[in-house]
Amino acid sequence: MAFVTANWNPLGENFYRKIELYEMGWNLKDGLRDCLIAAAPYGGPIALLREPQRRSPSARPQLEIYSASGGALGSFPWKSGVVKQLGWTVCDDLLCVQEDGTVLVYDLFGSFKRHFSMGNEVGQSQVVEAKVFHSPYGTGVAIVTGASRFTLATNIDDLKLRRLPEVPGLQGVPSCWAVLTQDRQCKVLVANGAEIFILDYGTCTAVSPPGLSPQATSIVHMCVSFSYKYLALFTDSGHVWMGSSNLREKLSEVEIKVRNPPRQMAWCRRPRSQQPSVVIMWDRYLLVVGVCKDTIPYHLDDDSVLVPELDGVRIVNGTNHELLQEVPAACEEIFKIASMAPGALLLEAHKEYEKESQKADEYLREIKEQDLLSEAVRQCVEAAGHEHEPETQKTLLRAASFGKCFLSNFPAEPFVSMCRDLRVLNAVRDYTVGIPLTHTQFKQMTVQVLTDRLVYRKLYPLAIEICRYLKTPEYQGVSRVLKHWACCKVQQKEEADEVIAKTVSLKLGDAAGISYSEIANKAYECGRTELAIKLLEFEPRSGEQVPLLLRMKRSQLALSKAIESGDTDLVYTVVTYLKNEMNRGDFFMTLRNQPVALSLYRQFCKHQEQETLKDLFNQDDDHQELGNFYVKASYKEKRLEARMSLLQSAVDEYSKAKNEFAAKATEEEMRLLRFQRKLEEEKGECVTGFSLHDTLSTLLALGLHKQAEQLYKDFRVPDKRYWWLKLTALADKSDWEELEKFAKSKKSPIGYMPFVEVCVKRNNKFEAKKYVLKVTPEQKVKAHLAVGDLEGAADAAIERRNEGEIITVLSHCSPATDRTLVERLNRAKATATKK
Repeated sequence: MAFVTANWNPLGENFYRKIELYEMGWNLKDGLRDCLIAAAPYGGPIALLREPQRRSPSARPQLEIYSASGGALGSFPWKSGVVKQLGWTVCDDLLCVQEDGTVLVYDLFGSFKRHFSMGNEVGQSQVVEAKVFHSPYGTGVAIVTGASRFTLATNIDDLKLRRLPEVPGLQGVPSCWAVLTQDRQCKVLVANGAEIFILDYGTCTAVSPPGLSPQATSIVHMCVSFSYKYLALFTDSGHVWMGSSNLREKLSEVEIKVRNPPRQMAWCRRPRSQQPSVVIMWDRYLLVVGVCKDTIPYHLDDDSVLVPELDGVRIVNGTNHELLQEVPAACEEIFKIASMAPGALLLEAHKEYEKESQKADEYLREIKEQDLLSEAVRQCVEAAGHEHEPETQKTLLRAASFGKCFLSNFPAEPFVSMCRDLRVLNAVRDYTVGIPLTHTQFKQMTVQVLTDRLVYRKLYPLAIEICRYLKTPEYQGVSRVLKHWACCKVQQKEEADEVIAKTVSLKLGDAAGISYSEIANKAYECGRTELAIKLLEFEPRSGEQVPLLLRMKRSQLALSKAIESGDTDLVYTVVTYLKNEMNRGDFFMTLRNQPVALSLYRQFCKHQEQETLKDLFNQDDDHQELGNFYVKASYKEKRLEARMSLLQSAVDEYSKAKNEFAAKATEEEMRLLRFQRKLEEEKGECVTGFSLHDTLSTLLALGLHKQAEQLYKDFRVPDKRYWWLKLTALADKSDWEELEKFAKSKKSPIGYMPFVEVCVKRNNKFEAKKYVLKVTPEQKVKAHLAVGDLEGAADAAIERRNEGEIITVLSHCSPATDRTLVERLNRAKATATKK
């Protein structure tokens, strides 16, 4: 395939090739003359500003944005200030740096996004030169002013301006300068004479490039490699110095005949290459310089611009777009004339096989004898990735497939992966798409970034097809693309809300990982509130719906959605928002229409805002709950007057609610409080706030029987309760005399067994025996046993002829000591059993 090497040129031990990517689709009358131009790396878009210095309002400069194939993406007249530099961000936004230090940001289609300033002091001395660069932090901007001062911003998305130190002896604008990113730090290299000054955030260091020709008195141009590892310098003596960017190591120095300062310089070193090479461009003349004294000259037909890439240099002019690069090792091995590399032999073997020639077997035998068939297949697969012509790719892949047939252990993944990659690359390289990525660039940028680029260009069908073809996980691939499409769709103002909402729901369906709330938010930001509400209907997660509805001031709908979700925290969030946004009356009326929200808010108020709870009950004329509220509030008051006032309010509310029981109970509470107050004043005993039961217990314990009797009568305490209370209180005090009087005062409503029990409990069986005779016949056995009177218990049990009671007494007897009693009980038991 000699035609493959037709555009190869040797330089030292390597070859360089210039591949035509596109015939440009734009129609530029004067080419790139008088144009400010910026092309994004990785086959990105190109921006042109025609006649940037023209300031006449009647004929404003035109800013145009094209794909790498010259397809128009956007265009608009430039109405702002004088532009000094154009550049592209890592996510394909266009930066326009003006001479007053303002940087305007536009999207891929020329829509204005935002602006920022490079500092107030810039406006006085004005920007003379600017550079847009990419760093590990993102996209950066560096400027130099008329006062020879440099300002640096390493990341425009997190703007922190750094003013760099002055360069000693620098008058006006330096002859050349560049931005260098090393060790996650951004520095500026400035040439002044034959010295280079490295400007860091706080230091300015002068360095002489090692081995620089003594004939050189001034460095007139410099460029940093795409990876920031290497630096090239062009001197006034016509020497090109190449070395490490830290200026510690010299790689090469070549003297060329031309001494005029070049228009542009760019490194042309592919990854892992051993040969440094730089492309230098003057007016319509290009020179590739390497380590040796040989150079490769190219004559250009038109004004051109160089675009540095990871593995080469793109050359753009008014009619063509080309890629100049070092020929990859695998391609060189296979296509170099008279090559005996395994890949070259395998390619020949496949050609002969297709011709049905026996030479195919001879070539294969030669490869297999050297045990290099695996290497031959690998070379063909790798070379296919570096070729731009689909026919050449197919030829190499067919040869690799042919070679694989004779291998039992060659892994299929590299071959399959390369076929997929090339199919994707050929699709995006197509003229209508215009992204001329190489395989090396594609692997560096990743599929996800490529998908993003297609999405930014609104090439949604292609992005979806690539995601499906590469089997990208749905949430990273198809779903993400569809979300971007939907966000773009909602901005189309010519279509009705109903139509857009229906289209979006049909297209997205239940695609994994898509949040309709994000799309609705985009619609709201575009001023389409009704469309946003319609889109939110498709959002299954209420937690995502509610915040946006609140932002849109659709609080009633937000509240309904929160209640439907069953998430109490979400309901509380909406209620709190409503409370802060509405006046009190409207807020309460809104809650009245939502019983669930009202109930939850009441629960909240019970713990946090008691006064608000009272207002809620007032609003609803809920007298019962108001009464309850006043009663609860009364318990928190320490002053009796305040407590009585609240209880009176409760009585009034209960009366309005026609709850006679509650009203009467509250009145009795007030009466008890008055009694307690009086008792406190008369006896000095603090019982205020005690319950009726506790008050009685306290009075009896203190021996205030007269007051206890009065309380018992006034509040109609049940006889049984009062007798129990007094019985317990007297027993606790061991006031046996008073207890006996109390027992004789009248017939006990609780019987006399409790008297026996309290005496026994306090270890006074003597007193207990006084009440045994008064207990009922049914309790006599129990009473006698309680005081330890076995004879009496036996007599009572035998008298009642109750077998159960007889057995109970027997269980308390000892056979040894109570033999006579046991025999007697056993006889009674036998008689009771016969009966």
